[in-house]
Amino acid sequence: MMCHMRRRDFLPTLGATLASAALAQDAPKAKGRIKQGVTRGVFARGMSLEETCKIAADLGMVGYDLIGPQDWPTLKKYGLRPTMYPGGPGGTIQDALNRLDNHDRLEKLMHAALDECKANGVPNLICFSGNRTGVRDKRAMSDAEGADNCVTFLNKVKAHAEDSGVTICMEYLNSKVNHKDYMFDHMAWGVGMLSRVNSPRVKMLYDIYHAQIMDGDIVRNIRDHFQWIGHFHTGGNPGRHEIDESQELNYRFVAQAIADLGYTGYVGHEYSPAKPENYLESLKTAMQIFGA
Repeated sequence: MMCHMRRRDFLPTLGATLASAALAQDAPKAKGRIKQGVTRGVFARGMSLEETCKIAADLGMVGYDLIGPQDWPTLKKYGLRPTMYPGGPGGTIQDALNRLDNHDRLEKLMHAALDECKANGVPNLICFSGNRTGVRDKRAMSDAEGADNCVTFLNKVKAHAEDSGVTICMEYLNSKVNHKDYMFDHMAWGVGMLSRVNSPRVKMLYDIYHAQIMDGDIVRNIRDHFQWIGHFHTGGNPGRHEIDESQELNYRFVAQAIADLGYTGYVGHEYSPAKPENYLESLKTAMQIFGA
């Protein structure tokens, strides 16, 4: 959502924002085979959505993830595409598709969101497995039962997704550091579940930061299971900071591998700058790394 700032909060940052915009305009535009986008977290704190859109567009970004319909006009004003419909229709991280008692409610929301995505050119819609232990019933569910329930739900909506040309993306998250008890925390579970749904419009959101924590072997897994990946997020490990030499992954190699596979979707940068005041340089670096 757009950040609403009071006047006294805004004035001290105005000069820095204008300077950032000028530097972004001077930066070389992104080129290469990979379409890149952003999330709110890669920018300095306190910036309005419109400010971030201007800078992203000036840098050559083409997408913006996890922004709701109320703010799509702002994105489109700057030539940015809303590339991932945010959570809601696909549940929350903790409480989602693996609980049967959520299905009726979420199915209605999912159908409405798919129509909204189609009408506005939004290519992807996020969803989640949910945690193994229920938020309300506190019952621990096996991974097998959870997979069955996710397959049941996704089979109900996949035809609509296919007709709409919208890809439903279930996010792969780590349960070790950030999202304890989340069910889709290993590649094998996601691939097994998605292969049973077997739809070109039901895939995973492969978050490289989370995948590195849980399974590693990033490039091999991307290559081996490429058909089940609908979207990528980036982030450095450890710390989910910049994707440069300050962390353990060779993101240049990862980007080259993704490009070599002929990937036509989007890569959304989702790291948090270690020094927010240096966000612009970090963003330029990330774009250069993925300019494969």
